[in-house]
Amino acid sequence: MSRSTLNDQLITDSNPKSPISEAYKILRTNIEFSNVDEKIQTIMVTSTKMSEGKSTTSANLAVTYAQSNKRVLLIDADLRKPTQHHIFKLSNRFGLTSLLSHQNDLDHVLLQTSVDNLSVIPSGPIPPNPSEMLASKRMTALLEELKQRFDIIIIDTPPVLAVTDAQIVAAQCDGVIMVIDSGKVKKEAALKAKASLEKVKARLIGIVLNNIKRNSAEGYYYYYGER
Repeated sequence: MSRSTLNDQLITDSNPKSPISEAYKILRTNIEFSNVDEKIQTIMVTSTKMSEGKSTTSANLAVTYAQSNKRVLLIDADLRKPTQHHIFKLSNRFGLTSLLSHQNDLDHVLLQTSVDNLSVIPSGPIPPNPSEMLASKRMTALLEELKQRFDIIIIDTPPVLAVTDAQIVAAQCDGVIMVIDSGKVKKEAALKAKASLEKVKARLIGIVLNNIKRNSAEGYYYYYGER
């Protein structure tokens, strides 16, 4: 796949020196320094509701990690409205659901991208029981297996207030990034989403505020979750 076929959402690949790409690199650096005493290998990205930019953030964050010479895997665990196969122009015929239901093996659903060091596991066919699949022992075992093959694993999940899927995955990850559209999400909704993650003892390592008017060049502001 040539670089020109990639979706414009992947600005970190199409224009790695742009201000927005630099902002994603800052996000990567902030995550790496969010806790120097503990290793952060599995990172879940979610939002409060749909259309806040969580999937775009997941994809570009994965690219920036790959550009730092790390072996990176991006998993589309949004089994209700998957997006990553569109962003990377990949087939979604097989994917995470195929793997969890024992219809395909890992090597069959693990797809290489045109970005060096970056692989993707798309969602696969939308199942009737997304929450149950993500909460399965097979999912837990899969993440443990993948940790042996990749340096960084980024997991894109549904919005945390919409369904329980994000809470299920968050409990299995080293850290969670929550993307919030600063112009559309009320403070009460953001606090409710944060509380939902805290209920499952998820480690919220930061918030990404999208569409910041005061800094349109970068488009987001990052801060640590404990602020």
